[in-house]
Amino acid sequence: MKPCDFEYVLPADLNEALAALENTSHRDAKVLAGGQSLIPMMNFRTLAPEVLIDINQLTELDYCRVEGRDLLIGALTRHNTLKNWTAAHDVCPLIRDAYEHVAHHTVRNRGTIGGNLSHADPASEMPAVMLAYDAQFVLRSSTSTRTVRADEFFISSLQTSIAPNELLVEIRVPLRRTSGWAFEEVSSRKGDFAIVAVAVLMELSNGKCIAVSISLSGVTDRSTRVYEAEGALIGTRVTADRIDAALTAIGTSIDFTDSPGVSSEYRKHLANTLAGRAIRTAFQRASEAQ
Repeated sequence: MKPCDFEYVLPADLNEALAALENTSHRDAKVLAGGQSLIPMMNFRTLAPEVLIDINQLTELDYCRVEGRDLLIGALTRHNTLKNWTAAHDVCPLIRDAYEHVAHHTVRNRGTIGGNLSHADPASEMPAVMLAYDAQFVLRSSTSTRTVRADEFFISSLQTSIAPNELLVEIRVPLRRTSGWAFEEVSSRKGDFAIVAVAVLMELSNGKCIAVSISLSGVTDRSTRVYEAEGALIGTRVTADRIDAALTAIGTSIDFTDSPGVSSEYRKHLANTLAGRAIRTAFQRASEAQ
């Protein structure tokens, strides 16, 4: 199939792109970055935007750098650029491990981190990673700039807090001290979206857990940070009983979704298994680093 007719806008820089968003905020406008999700949806006519704003000329949004205590990632950075950037491996190992599960090489060559996060597929890996890292998203309009925390950014399936006249321009990942990490996923085939994915970060001090992040994708209508499970571990020694308590919290705090071929009961069982594995791996790595 082919997409419906649309108006095509190709801004030369960020200011032009923001002006275009402002001018079309009353119409059904979509932003084209990598296009790996948007174009297939348009071809199948599940989306039929009136205006398509192509931001691929905005080279000022294509960067990765460490600045102070943050990893700064421009929204137009291609997945493979971030995946292969060795500096990110050292400061954010969870990003490196998660990218072993993200799509395929040709898709990652074109797809962008900003487009992926803005698309907000609930079974995508990078939203779970950004939730675990307490990332912040910088949103720009033609008149203002605001910063949104990851746990406020993702609203529901394919919905975020980006306003119609705003563009995600930067992702800020705090470089917090986390010596333990793990990413686990099961998908139907390698490179497919997750049936369940789990991201864990952990820090120990004198054998006790002083910080932990646990987030999941694929389990409900958005990627989710499970604060109840984290509360079962923080301030304690990470024993089998405490891990079981964290897994119980995951099972009771999430309304697991059904999908064709995957029941909510199976998804819950899989989340329990993968989360237990990820917590134990993160704990082992944190213990070895002490």
